[in-house]
Amino acid sequence: MHIKIGTRGSQLALWQATFVQQELERAGATCEIVIIETKGDQILDRSLAAIGSKGLFTEELELQLENGTIDIAVHSCKDVQTELKEGLYLIAITEREVVNDVLVSKKNIDIQKRFIVGTSSTRRRAQLSHFYPHIQYVEMRGNLQTRIRKMEEGACDALLLAYAGVHRMGYNEIIVHQFSTDKLTPAVGQGTLAIEASERLPEEKKRLIRSTLNHEATERCIWAERTFLKHMEGGCSVPVFGLCKGNGKNMALTGGVISLDGSTLVKNTIRFEKEMETIAGKTLAQDILEAGGNKILNEIKNKL
Repeated sequence: MHIKIGTRGSQLALWQATFVQQELERAGATCEIVIIETKGDQILDRSLAAIGSKGLFTEELELQLENGTIDIAVHSCKDVQTELKEGLYLIAITEREVVNDVLVSKKNIDIQKRFIVGTSSTRRRAQLSHFYPHIQYVEMRGNLQTRIRKMEEGACDALLLAYAGVHRMGYNEIIVHQFSTDKLTPAVGQGTLAIEASERLPEEKKRLIRSTLNHEATERCIWAERTFLKHMEGGCSVPVFGLCKGNGKNMALTGGVISLDGSTLVKNTIRFEKEMETIAGKTLAQDILEAGGNKILNEIKNKL
């Protein structure tokens, strides 16, 4: 059985695709990696919010899934829009890595003192402004290696990134601080990979891919988070955040939204049991919206 794996071309994306390839080959398949450039890779002179939030890192891969050029697409789960194209679906969710955001620097950074951090995430900037108002930030786009080079050239003192990408690229030694998820709650899907496929994919390939790559407890958490995000109508330009924890049976979903300047934060946690993921996600979104989240979202949409 031969499986064509579509991926973006950054070093991190290739690491992720190679990981998937190795797992599938251990299960008896042969694989090849197909590199596809996305809009998010091409446009680096504007913020993600300025470009638009839907499909920036997935649209071109999905086109290749639709025409059969590739069998699966490997995404960072946090990049995948909540509404997929008709005929496409997430066939597997991999086991989750550490979900926290971290500071990366080659300087001695004191989190309680003023410094400049580089980030392209509205969620991270807003939460930083709320919990650490003394920290300044600058817009920072590009792959991980490009961002580190810009930091070394003096564009900022530190970078604010997801632990998973930093770890996978072997930069653990320059992590200078790991934020608690109580303060910097991660983006929905952070720390895991989403494997997307066409419903037309042959059944034998579907079975092998899912049985090899899917991690059920993580998948249940991701469904809760993505349902929450869907009902919040949040994209990468809107600072909505969500994190589900649990063993696949007893679970807790934390989510919320924060104003762009960090001044107003609405956040809550809901506990639920297995197979209640979508209900929990929808219920939490309704709670957040009614508690003031709707006002925050309307103000953000008027500004963007």
